[in-house]
Amino acid sequence: MSFPAETQLILTTPDDPRAQELMDEQQRELAARYGDDDDPEPFDPAALGGSGGAVLLALEGTRPVGCGALRPLLDPPVPGTAEVKRMYVRPEARRRGLARRILTRLEEQARALGYTQVWLETGTGQPEAMRLYETSGYQRIARYGYYANHPLSVCYGKTLQEG
Repeated sequence: MSFPAETQLILTTPDDPRAQELMDEQQRELAARYGDDDDPEPFDPAALGGSGGAVLLALEGTRPVGCGALRPLLDPPVPGTAEVKRMYVRPEARRRGLARRILTRLEEQARALGYTQVWLETGTGQPEAMRLYETSGYQRIARYGYYANHPLSVCYGKTLQEG
């Protein structure tokens, strides 16, 4: 039996082609789960960079296997609140705790950037994501912003404790 190379989590930029590749894969998977008629949120990767944002990449050796990102919550703007975006782990790297590691590191990064809480959105067609968030201390919150009128959206929030 062979084991995967140790997984490293690194901060990168939104224009990193490895992160873009994973985010594109995520969009294809979401289209397969929800259908092409789903109305995805308009997304500008540049919103993940710069002040208040972060992009995290998971690498096994040199191969990208997962990602996640933070940005300031924009819709509605809530002071001290970051939004977790683009959480994704490739199918062959799932069920090993990698998504939880990415989420934990994003929370650490959010605290370092001065955020006091994080919000995120997932969908009813992603029960594994819902389970991850619920077992990581997230509470369901009202659908917000772009997702307010999307019945398949499920939103979560978490208050960040002092590190």
